[in-house]
Amino acid sequence: MAAFLQWRRFVFFDKETVKDAGDNGKNFVLPVGISACDSGRGHIVLGDILSVIWFLTRSLQLSSFQAYKLRVTHLYQLKQHSILVTVGQDEQGINPLVKVWNPDKRDSGNPLCTRIFPAIPGNKPTEVSCLSVHENLNFMAIGFTDGSVVLTKGDITRDRHSKTLTLHEGTCPITGLAFRQQSKVTHLFVATLEKVHCYTLSVKEYPKLELDTHGCALRCSALTDPSQDSQFIVAGDECVYLYQPDERGPCFAFDGHKLLAHWHRGYLLLLTRDTKSPNKSEFGSRETSPSEKQILTIYDLDNKFIAYSASFDDIIDVLAEWGSFYILTRDGKMFVLQEKDTQTKLEVSFRSQKNLFVMAINLAKSQHLDSDGLSEIFRQYGDHLYVKGDHDGAIQQYIRTIRKLEPSYVIRKFLDAQRIHNLTAYLQALHRQSLANADHTTLLLNCYTKLKDSSKLEEFIKSSESEVHFDVEIAIKVLRQAGYHSHAVFLAERHQHHKWYLKIQLEDLKNYQEALRYIGRLPFDQAESNMKRYGKTLMHHVPDGTTLLLKGLCTDYQPSRDANSEEFISVFANNPRELRAFLEHMIEVEPFSSQGVYDTLLELRLQDWAHEQDSERKKVLQGAALSLLRSDNTVFDKALVLCQMHNFKEGVLYLYEKGKLYQQIMHYHMQNEEYGKVVEACKRYGDQEVCLWEQALGYFARKEEDCKAYISQVLEHIDQNNLMPPLLVVQTLAHNSTATLSVIKDYLINKLQRESQQIEDDERKIRQYREETAHLRAEIQELRSSAKIFQKTKCSMCNSPLELPSVHFLCSHSFHQHCFESYAESEAECPTCTPENRKVMDMLRAQDQKRDLHDHFTRQLRCSNDGFSVVADYFGRGVFNKLTLVTDPPGSKVGVGSLEADLQRDLLIHTKRNT
Repeated sequence: MAAFLQWRRFVFFDKETVKDAGDNGKNFVLPVGISACDSGRGHIVLGDILSVIWFLTRSLQLSSFQAYKLRVTHLYQLKQHSILVTVGQDEQGINPLVKVWNPDKRDSGNPLCTRIFPAIPGNKPTEVSCLSVHENLNFMAIGFTDGSVVLTKGDITRDRHSKTLTLHEGTCPITGLAFRQQSKVTHLFVATLEKVHCYTLSVKEYPKLELDTHGCALRCSALTDPSQDSQFIVAGDECVYLYQPDERGPCFAFDGHKLLAHWHRGYLLLLTRDTKSPNKSEFGSRETSPSEKQILTIYDLDNKFIAYSASFDDIIDVLAEWGSFYILTRDGKMFVLQEKDTQTKLEVSFRSQKNLFVMAINLAKSQHLDSDGLSEIFRQYGDHLYVKGDHDGAIQQYIRTIRKLEPSYVIRKFLDAQRIHNLTAYLQALHRQSLANADHTTLLLNCYTKLKDSSKLEEFIKSSESEVHFDVEIAIKVLRQAGYHSHAVFLAERHQHHKWYLKIQLEDLKNYQEALRYIGRLPFDQAESNMKRYGKTLMHHVPDGTTLLLKGLCTDYQPSRDANSEEFISVFANNPRELRAFLEHMIEVEPFSSQGVYDTLLELRLQDWAHEQDSERKKVLQGAALSLLRSDNTVFDKALVLCQMHNFKEGVLYLYEKGKLYQQIMHYHMQNEEYGKVVEACKRYGDQEVCLWEQALGYFARKEEDCKAYISQVLEHIDQNNLMPPLLVVQTLAHNSTATLSVIKDYLINKLQRESQQIEDDERKIRQYREETAHLRAEIQELRSSAKIFQKTKCSMCNSPLELPSVHFLCSHSFHQHCFESYAESEAECPTCTPENRKVMDMLRAQDQKRDLHDHFTRQLRCSNDGFSVVADYFGRGVFNKLTLVTDPPGSKVGVGSLEADLQRDLLIHTKRNT
């Protein structure tokens, strides 16, 4: 129970007397004999004892119509619909009538009356004490002085769509009715002089619950603002009670005899008369003497203060409309209470009561003040507490200003080391609301470290990941700088700041094994980049583990692709043993590794071979190096340079042979004066490059040592294959002082003998050709001068006996005429001799053409000033291409390729002449 005497009093309303609408300055005068009033839909509705209903607009314009014949007793204006429900009398006696009006529709200039029915359902006469209508127009409740309540259910505006029943019966007059809608549940509160009941109308049987044995006088009940938890207010003489549908709520000890209770926009309005000897009427109200003052008090129940209190003379009712309270008195006056704006109310509260910040805050919230206004109150409250030395209280108020007040305003006040706890609390609140910047995070962490509050520090950094409200990277930097390496490592690992985790582990903690383990658990891209960054450091301290990780990274790192092994070779700069193991693993697992892998491994193996002293081990290393050279992945040029650098003879010769560099092979043997291998190289590769023999002869010819045996071997091969002219051989050997005539005697003798033999063969062929020519000429002469007798008896084509008609040729071939016609290509040629004759004719034509070409080339070459241009032109036309030999008639050969030699001879003659 709250005692109102402890509540603070304010004047949050301005009282004014309502003036007439004209310019005369006179007070507005109400109609005489007001018996009922209500407000809503932009009007104040008044009913009088003369049965007239009045509508008062905001501009104080009055309009009226005759609603009943005798009097109006009750009015109920719905707030959400333009519907007015009235109770009055048309006849003398107790016969109240209910009328439903629609002011938006007119009937002969008056509001349309949509329904009329008697308030009393039976013949039992009784007076209406109170009236309530549900805003959904489906319920209407009428209370009577005999203690009964009649409920109309259905469309209250029409007779045939509704039904009426007696909901409540009792002996005590009904003093208050109110409908409460909660979700889909409808309740009806019923107040009498002695009790408070609640009916559930959404249930078929309309169950009733007795809430209290305390009642109230007429017009001393009200319903709070419609909401999910609206409450029924009952104002007794000692207390004001609040009720839920199923229980009694809080109560407030507001003394004084209650005459009227209203609720509007969070305010409770009570009209009281404080008298020691009241005269009660039969409905619980008291007769008021003209000399007694009535006190109107406006309470704010949520914030526990009195917003306004003043005395008035004989109030009829207090109505809320147009954002103000209107007070109607029986002397015809009307007063208006206009609520001050929120900022003015706050200023009033601060002036009237010093340091009344808590109440001001509650007031601002109830008045729905915006966040900027609330923040300003919190700031002023915080400043007040700060000046008083209540730093803990001040920081709590400053925390409530976050998002509105610049944090630097608060931070500057608490930078003193003695207030570091308060500063820490404020910075924590900034982080919880995700409003902290990097400077705030740095400052908070510095506060923790200065306080050496490890528990708070751990709580801050080890909060769940969904609650992180700070810049993690800034926090890691601050913790690292302060020496809290374990905390920094925790943050880096938890929030996957891999760079900082490894940096602290390697540079600060020197925990190389842990750093290596961490990299091994990273995604491929992160693992690859960090091994490139820290690989050398890790290789220096944990070579085996680092090598193992690199093997996996480059061959079988799951789940992802493999790294390029060549990019990690530099990591092994000072670790050749690990590098060798890594490279050998790569070519074993990945035979198609990059060329750089093979080249680097070859260099390592050549180094091992060059430094090895044991002969057996050296052979093994030599074989290993050669196996790499045989691989297709080795780069030829790089491998050759490496073999030459390490003087790896077998490798150099293998690469020369692999690259078909036969002259380099022989030059290599020449440089090393390996005479036997020079000859051996000529024998192996002389068929691919015949010039090797000539070079070998020149090499031995320049040697002053006794090389007769090698010269003899070379000359023998040159002689057998006719590789050099004898004169050139003699000229070559003339440079050797040790080579005597005996060295080439056999060569020259053999050469001369073969030349002599060739001359004899040529002369024999000449004689033979001359004899054959003479024989042919004699045969031709005989054919020209003597008759030819044809004695053939068989056809030369089908070998059958000849029959007439037949065809005979001078070449002694005879044919059946039909055989001749079938196979002959020409009537003048013998089918049997034609192929051979054609070959001869083709050779003759070819010789004629080449003879013409030779003459033309010779003539151009002699007449031209630039013989080389002529030769280049003929080379481009393919004239010097090697020609084939075509056989002459049986028994002889004619070389038609002699044009080549003729052209070359002419070219040589022309060149010498010009020289």
